[in-house]
Amino acid sequence: MAKHTHDFINTYDGLEGFGLDRATDENSLKMLLQKFSDDDFLALFVPRLSEDEINALVDVVYDLLRRHLVEDEYHTAFLKEPH
Repeated sequence: MAKHTHDFINTYDGLEGFGLDRATDENSLKMLLQKFSDDDFLALFVPRLSEDEINALVDVVYDLLRRHLVEDEYHTAFLKEPH
């Protein structure tokens, strides 16, 4: 069984867009991130990124993870491994 899921994008039928309200922003962000992490899309997109773009994206993601997750959450929720 796969460790990671991407079910939200396949079941959400609400509004998509940013700036209307917090709930719509959160749901739209979930959709954006799940679309962004699609295997076929990543195979097309990632090779086109420069080293600077890769480093900038990695820096943003890890900075957010450090700011919003405690170590146990990072291991269990993000890495999907026991801690």
